[in-house]
Amino acid sequence: MFTSSGIPAGSGHRLIEPSVDMYGEWRDAHVEWGRGLHEDGFGLLPSDDVDSIPGFELWVARLIAASGEGRDGRCSYRWIVEGDRVLGGIALRHGDGDLVRNLGNIGYGIRPSERRRGLATWALGEIIAEARVAGMDRVLVVCATGNTGSVKTIERCGGVLESIQDTELGPARRYWITVVKSRT
Repeated sequence: MFTSSGIPAGSGHRLIEPSVDMYGEWRDAHVEWGRGLHEDGFGLLPSDDVDSIPGFELWVARLIAASGEGRDGRCSYRWIVEGDRVLGGIALRHGDGDLVRNLGNIGYGIRPSERRRGLATWALGEIIAEARVAGMDRVLVVCATGNTGSVKTIERCGGVLESIQDTELGPARRYWITVVKSRT
């Protein structure tokens, strides 16, 4: 049996909070992306030192602290894992500040060797469920116009195209996804 995303039911995929215990597994994913390439969903800044264990620990502490910040600054980071393997990252930004208006409420990335398996669709559905629990009515998801994989993922999850806008990173598609409230 398969889930609606195409991932086999009971496949062992989970979203977890960032953990210093997964340094080696996260580094494997990071190395696969390659130096200087953007890893959406991980909250990684150019100033973060993830090559050393102390730097990695500081970075993970920053991610965990971000989930407890005020309404507009709060961001829930999750790693997409299977067993002890880090497959990608996804972030849910709360509020409606400049960061959300520019980048959207949700950002995600799947490590190159794990793409085209339905993981992004599954993870996006899971993080939308977290948005529902957080009381959000809808979420904004933004992707590059040429990122056909993300376009398909977002549309599969109910994304409705609002506009295509020029950004400093190039043209971007802006989608809204209505967060379906659970029936009580």
